[in-house]
Amino acid sequence: MNVQQVKICIVLLMLCPLAACTIVPGQHMSPFSRKSSTEIPTRENDETILKRLNIQTINAELIIELEKNYKNFSLAPDNVANHYFNYRIGSNTIKGVPVENAPYSQYQVGPRDILSITVWDHPELTIPAGEFRSAESAGNVVGEDGTFFYPYVGVVQAAGRTVEDIRAELTSRLSKYIEFVQLDVRVAAYRSQRVYVVGEVAQPGVQLVKDIPLTVLEAINNAGGVNSDADLRNIILTRNDKTYNINLLNLYEGGDITQNVLLQHGDVLNVPDSALNKVFVLGETNHFVAGGAVGRSRSLVMNKARMTLTEALSEAGGFDQGTSDPSRIFVFRGGLGKPEIYHLDAKSPDALLLADRFPLQPRDVIYVDRAEGIRWNQIIGQIQPTINLLNAFDGALRVQPFLRH
Repeated sequence: MNVQQVKICIVLLMLCPLAACTIVPGQHMSPFSRKSSTEIPTRENDETILKRLNIQTINAELIIELEKNYKNFSLAPDNVANHYFNYRIGSNTIKGVPVENAPYSQYQVGPRDILSITVWDHPELTIPAGEFRSAESAGNVVGEDGTFFYPYVGVVQAAGRTVEDIRAELTSRLSKYIEFVQLDVRVAAYRSQRVYVVGEVAQPGVQLVKDIPLTVLEAINNAGGVNSDADLRNIILTRNDKTYNINLLNLYEGGDITQNVLLQHGDVLNVPDSALNKVFVLGETNHFVAGGAVGRSRSLVMNKARMTLTEALSEAGGFDQGTSDPSRIFVFRGGLGKPEIYHLDAKSPDALLLADRFPLQPRDVIYVDRAEGIRWNQIIGQIQPTINLLNAFDGALRVQPFLRH
């Protein structure tokens, strides 16, 4: 056997195992069936079981069924995006606003507040502010025990009372010493009550509760508004020993004013990010990355946790015209412990009209399969370096006509 025959034998030996493989470099769906090839953990009747999932076809009948179910709409209270955050982090957040949220009442003075008290025609009882002295520094500070001292009156209980109550008591007790008392009380500095705004806002920090009611919207606006990464569906309010979930998207777009909760002293308002509101596009797409290279995988953040299958495919760059098989597009869904698999046949472009009415859910995985015809080219691409190495010795092996074929 001469050298050329030896080389041909080597090439044929390399081709045999590659041609026999059902999967060549990368991933490829097995021959299409109506069930998943592996068993998937799923929740049924409050227990986890393993089962092979049925693959559902995305067609007109499925779209009609999805649109009949109100929870698939964005503003529906049972939309998956409203629950997925708590499901993934294991939170026991109470859905909805605090039931004990009372209507706004007048501001009640508390410890560390500073009161400004003026008694007309009696400057000896009024601490002058002056040009270089603010009302805060000249006022009466409410102590930690909730009281302050005032001349001729003595110790006055202030905490838990309105300025009108305090004014009435001072007027009554000073009337023993002053005829026709004219007295005014106001809060010069609000320091006793505060809420905390954290998370995806422009300026997180402490905000003081004043005589004007502080609501969720006002607190967020005072913090400079939310960042682009904020998850408006899952604002978390912690009050005392309970945690509530506030859906600001329903307030902004659905007009649900009950979500604009009146904040109280000690409340913590957390605006989480939307990192869990992502979908993943894998397979034969044309996402261009830095340097002009073509990427095959991409994660997309769902704006307001809303995105359709067509939008996701479009943002991922669309199908690769040379390698993809549009008739084999799959959506793998984890759900809230109830996984599902969907299949879209987009050989005809008008199938994308159906895809545009197919709503995605957080953490969906979209896979665009490769075309069967490109396997042979991939096999040849694998053995090409070895052929070049063999030809480097004497150039006896000629595979160019074979490659063109």
